[in-house]
Amino acid sequence: MDVVARVVITWMATWAALIVLLLSPMVLPERWLYYVYSPASVGLWMLSMLVGPFVTCALNRRWIRTGVWRGGRRA
Repeated sequence: MDVVARVVITWMATWAALIVLLLSPMVLPERWLYYVYSPASVGLWMLSMLVGPFVTCALNRRWIRTGVWRGGRRA
């Protein structure tokens, strides 16, 4: 697998996880939604959508570069 493909996979997986986290409070009672989806929390979520993929790529740079996980297994 190519390095660019691993970066795209990491980027999309991070965004998918953040979208799931945004939508997961929908199962809570409606009166809680104002507190969960306050302007501050939505702003932090938007910031994490911008910064999160860079952090994830930095943490997984060995796998992205070589294709080997931390335990020494080949992906």
